[in-house]
Amino acid sequence: MSTTSLPISGSPPPPTTGRTTLRPFKAPPKSKSDWLAPAILTAKTITAAVECAPFPYIKGVPGTVLVLLETVVAVKKNREDLEELCNSATEIITILHDQIKSHGNTAAVKFKGLCEELESYLEAVILAIRNMQDQSKGFRGRVKEFLKASNLTDEIAGYQTQIQGLMAIVETNFKVDEMHAIITAPSFAVVKAVENINNCPPPSRIFQGRQAILDKMHQFFDTDSGEQHIYVLYGLGGAGKTQIALKFIEQSSFSDVFFVDTSKVKTIETGLKSIAISKSAGDSAQDALRWLQSNHSKWLVFFDNADDPKINLNDFLPKCNHGNIIITTRNPDLRNYGAHTPVSDMEEADAITLLLQRANKESSEENLKLATETVKVRYLNNTIHRSLITPAGIVLPAPCHYPGGAFISKSEDLEGYLALYHSNRVRLLSEKAAQSHDDYAQTVFTTWQISFNQLSHLAVTLLQLCSFLHYTGISEDMFSTASKYGFPSWSPPREELQEPLKFLSHFVEPTGEWNSLKFLDVTNEIKAYSLISFDVKTKLFSIHPLVHAWSRSTLLDETPLQSSMSSILGMNITQISQNEIQLASVRLIPHIVLLKSVNPNGVADFRRVFWKIYYEAGKFRDAQDIAEQVLEKSQLILGEDDPNTLVAMHNLASTYYKLGEFRKAMELSVLVLEKRTNFLGEDHPETLLVMNNLASTYHDLGQFQKAKKLKVLVLDKRTTILGEDHPDTLFSMSNLASTYHKLEEFQKAKELEVLVLEKHTKILGEDHPHILLVMGNLATTYSDLGEFWKAKELEVLVLEKWTKLLGEDHPDTLFAMGNLAQIYSNLGELQKAMELEVPVLEKRRKLLGADHPDTLLAMGNLARTYLGLGEFQKAKELEVLVLEKRTKLLGEDHPDTLLAMGNLAATYSVLGQFQKAEELDVLVLEKRTKFLGVDHLDTLRTMANLAVTYHRLGDFNKALGLEVEVLQKRRQLLGDKHPDTILVMKNLVNTYQKLGKQEEMEELQQLIEDTKKSS
Repeated sequence: MSTTSLPISGSPPPPTTGRTTLRPFKAPPKSKSDWLAPAILTAKTITAAVECAPFPYIKGVPGTVLVLLETVVAVKKNREDLEELCNSATEIITILHDQIKSHGNTAAVKFKGLCEELESYLEAVILAIRNMQDQSKGFRGRVKEFLKASNLTDEIAGYQTQIQGLMAIVETNFKVDEMHAIITAPSFAVVKAVENINNCPPPSRIFQGRQAILDKMHQFFDTDSGEQHIYVLYGLGGAGKTQIALKFIEQSSFSDVFFVDTSKVKTIETGLKSIAISKSAGDSAQDALRWLQSNHSKWLVFFDNADDPKINLNDFLPKCNHGNIIITTRNPDLRNYGAHTPVSDMEEADAITLLLQRANKESSEENLKLATETVKVRYLNNTIHRSLITPAGIVLPAPCHYPGGAFISKSEDLEGYLALYHSNRVRLLSEKAAQSHDDYAQTVFTTWQISFNQLSHLAVTLLQLCSFLHYTGISEDMFSTASKYGFPSWSPPREELQEPLKFLSHFVEPTGEWNSLKFLDVTNEIKAYSLISFDVKTKLFSIHPLVHAWSRSTLLDETPLQSSMSSILGMNITQISQNEIQLASVRLIPHIVLLKSVNPNGVADFRRVFWKIYYEAGKFRDAQDIAEQVLEKSQLILGEDDPNTLVAMHNLASTYYKLGEFRKAMELSVLVLEKRTNFLGEDHPETLLVMNNLASTYHDLGQFQKAKKLKVLVLDKRTTILGEDHPDTLFSMSNLASTYHKLEEFQKAKELEVLVLEKHTKILGEDHPHILLVMGNLATTYSDLGEFWKAKELEVLVLEKWTKLLGEDHPDTLFAMGNLAQIYSNLGELQKAMELEVPVLEKRRKLLGADHPDTLLAMGNLARTYLGLGEFQKAKELEVLVLEKRTKLLGEDHPDTLLAMGNLAATYSVLGQFQKAEELDVLVLEKRTKFLGVDHLDTLRTMANLAVTYHRLGDFNKALGLEVEVLQKRRQLLGDKHPDTILVMKNLVNTYQKLGKQEEMEELQQLIEDTKKSS
């Protein structure tokens, strides 16, 4: 765990007593001979110096000594009776400061119990002196009697001896040769203390926003319910709970306002005692409660920092049906006391305003832009998230990824702050503003360290492990499933997984069963300090981004825990079934991305399963990097023919396929198929898997007959071996249907897809990813059969489900979006088509790159829509680009290249560039006739396009010959009612008219009318 050294030089911030439960007295002017002056100077200096310490007990003792000295200052006479007592206390804090200055927080830990005991003791002394001061008669006698009876100076001398003994131990442990002298800094002004503990300090002068919470509080306290009003503000330390409460109090009119530090039982009791004393109602906490219970005025008690879950706050609440209470806490369980509001992040606009105020920057256009960019910090994977800003994060120097107004104010560099933060995170988290706008003296580091120190070792470990995951979407299942890890053949050896297994064993019964109750106990412990939160509906944990980033900074060495969390995640993924892996990938990919970003080499042992998550999440470029690493390592260690090497080779081939690098995929798949056939036989499931994937590669290379032959073979074997209801058999059916579709055997494709959809739905349910793939394919087939309304209805449903399951940016979602756009185009709803196609193109460019086949497909589709909308130049520019890229990537004979060529020819024709159109159409027709045959629909579509071009060139006879042939074949293949058939009929009518063939024209017009009626 990292430590923070205390500042011992420079210009420290204005000191405070650090104690809001004791009422400091204003010191009268002191003469040079006043023995208290140097003691007070020393106490002030040390109190300021320890403000950065992340341990509250270190701050407490010097602050309490300062209050003791100022209390003695207020004694009008006989101060010398307390001189020895005061000098001993001052010497104690000098010794403490020496050790902390020399050895940092590590040495400070050794003083923990002593400091807490001494602080409590000194508070009792202060209270006794004040009570004696209130009784003016016989002060010296009472002091001497008190000192004698309590033997105070001996007690303090005893503390001094203990500290000196500890000092010797620390010196030995840390091997320090000599003690450092106490700093001799010049005196500086002390922040004006609150005159009375029961009067709350004002809120920060730059308090900003939170109006919704304030309005809710005003409405609550203004309502006369006939019961006691209790309002709880809960949330992460530094979120602004206290400031909201103080702002509300400033805006309200209560007869009495009492402030009680609720961090410890003794501070609560001291605060309540002060209420009793200030109201002359006694001198005990019970006296205060009795006064509150009997007084029906409009009083308010502000219980601040009720963070310790071990304190039963109910013991200190007045038992009555009147009065008003505000509680601020990190413990969400205190919500049960009354009305409540979680306090978390500021709204973005308020955060920007507060940042500029704290940074002392004017609201110029440039500064607003910089502040907005600083507030909207890129957190992970270059994804912009909603502003997650705590007020402490704005006012204090550097809460993780968010703006540090105090630091910016000092450095005057708003533009460069974030870059500076990333390289100096831990120091900036620990830095405290020199000039404070309120009494909140803790750094961001300190705020959370206080809570962190209260956690058990197991809770600390869990929180630190989770700091290597994404800050949202953390589930118990990640750990429970990992505990069932089965050590497959490729697994790291058990000895390398000792640490994660040891951690998981805390929650595993001797029977091997996961104990959710034990896990719940640990998470509840962390939740009690608002360091994590839990969503009951989703059953997921989350950590505030600031705490998430900070918790990693508590580690001196990240590697062991990062490695353990990486292994736990890998063990978890290994246990996920193939049917669930795609949905799991959506949940897990943010965690793996973060793990990899922290330590790219830390995921080595489980790269194979992490590849699967990247692959299923559609992050194919990242998947390629991992697949290549795994294959290289496997070839080196296991050899070319090892089954694990063949799996790695097959995974890399699948990744190449998804990246559109079909030739690379084919080369690897052919090699893997050959080896698996030799080693396992032709009927082995893994051989059939490779055969199926190779067939898909042939399909995308435009070699449809090769693809069909392999796919039919795979389907026959899987049906025989596994049965027709097995998921692998159904998958083969879908693949074969896609090839039937390319071969324009649409009816065969439809029959297979309907059958697959029926069986898949029965087995997997309606929302499973496999179901959606089949539904999307069937929608495309309906579209190609001219059943556009059926296609639209199905594709709208598919898009809704993909978006919900995988998000808007997943490749499968984008594929569905593109398909729906094509259906809209077929229905003539071109504006709707364009509204879908533009974002599809933008997202594919970003996710897949400008040259990916899917990107080029989206570009071509958008060009066709632009053409239909009359934006001819836009269409031409896109189509020229598509043709250039496809020719380069696929060759000029590839079906997709020919499609781009034909589309560009159609655009040239519309633009009146008929010669260019003719040249391209003739070339496309020649190649399609050669590769696809004269009856293929793509060939017929080219004929129709060339006919249109001839028509526009005035060569009506050439147009006529082509259109007659196209009509004859389309009627035969598609029927009279298909839109493509009707379109060529209309074109032929125009050609008959141009040639003066009246009889043929009227006959064809009648056929069109009859077809419309029958439809």
